[in-house]
Amino acid sequence: MAAKILIVTGDAAESLEVLYPYQRLREEGYDVHIAAPARKTLRLVVHDFEPGFDTYTEKPGYTWPADLAFSEVDPGQYAALVVPGGRAPEYLRNDPELRKLVKSFFDADKPVAQICHGPLLTAAIGGLNGRRVTAYPALEMDMQGAGATFRDAEVVVDGTLVSSRAWPDHSGWMREFIAVLRTKAPVT
Repeated sequence: MAAKILIVTGDAAESLEVLYPYQRLREEGYDVHIAAPARKTLRLVVHDFEPGFDTYTEKPGYTWPADLAFSEVDPGQYAALVVPGGRAPEYLRNDPELRKLVKSFFDADKPVAQICHGPLLTAAIGGLNGRRVTAYPALEMDMQGAGATFRDAEVVVDGTLVSSRAWPDHSGWMREFIAVLRTKAPVT
């Protein structure tokens, strides 16, 4: 039986940051499930840069079904966790059920991949204190406030925690995460 990996996300998550790891990890042979606040069709978004804008823009992206609600997840059934970015982590970090779920992965030292604004969620459970991470560069002060050492790099690996800045860094992010998975949660 293939090891299971959980992706936690919600509406307004970055389309590429949900769907790239979903497809890439399935390609490696993992059984990947997406959990959200409720079983529903998620409305993902696309972030991009346009001339004249001081920050990124947001447009409607793909829709995708959530397999499970956070309350239905048994974290013991999953070998690893993926936390995509977009705007979803900003409101998801307020969900006590999700915070318990994410904390269980850190407490068990299971592999966790986070990208872009995803570290806002892991910071909310105290999972970044004393760690080395990267994130969307605008979150540097948030990461430092969470007790992490911030590095502006394509990917940062700190034990079982693999972080990346944003979707342009996907190949490095998943390459390093899969390397961690091969030692901690190999496909059987």
